[in-house]
Amino acid sequence: MYFFKLITLYKEYMNKKIKIEISARHIHLEKSDFEKLFGIDAELTILKELSQPEMFAANETVSIKNKNLQIENLRIVGPLRDYTQIELSKTEARKFKIDSPLRRSGDIKNSPGIVIVGPKGKVEISDGVIIAKRHIHMTPKDAGEINVKDGDLLKVKTKGERGLIFENVVARVDEDFLLAMHIDTDEGNAGEIEKHEEGEVLF
Repeated sequence: MYFFKLITLYKEYMNKKIKIEISARHIHLEKSDFEKLFGIDAELTILKELSQPEMFAANETVSIKNKNLQIENLRIVGPLRDYTQIELSKTEARKFKIDSPLRRSGDIKNSPGIVIVGPKGKVEISDGVIIAKRHIHMTPKDAGEINVKDGDLLKVKTKGERGLIFENVVARVDEDFLLAMHIDTDEGNAGEIEKHEEGEVLF
């Protein structure tokens, strides 16, 4: 009986569907940097709420530049954080001629810096430009259902003419998360992934 229960749980797990969302290039700002760029009394304003609780695409944008290139209208994602971080795709990093490492969000130590320009001033950060690792946001309950913990690596299969299997998808576990997988524009284009696409967790 126990054996058949395990088989049933395995099949349910293998068929677990998960929403896939494509995350375009964007920037997170810490409060002091935001004030230097937009003014001491400025506040972020909401353009569009995002799927994760309290997160939103802001109306406000900045430019980033180095000696090779400038990217304008880089969208700020709020709310403000404890660190400033820019997330680019590999294609954008190559075009920008910047050697951005593949990192989990928040792991910015020894990553490249950049100059950020806003309407009221500019900031030069010493590190913070990364390519974000593909990941799945999930609650502890979600993680328990599929027997994973924060930082575990999963596999997710997509369908369609360009269906593929994403490996090394980082499980990110937090009580405030909603279940969703995030990939960048390069990864979305590779699999021709559209809005409201779902993937199958393989583990």
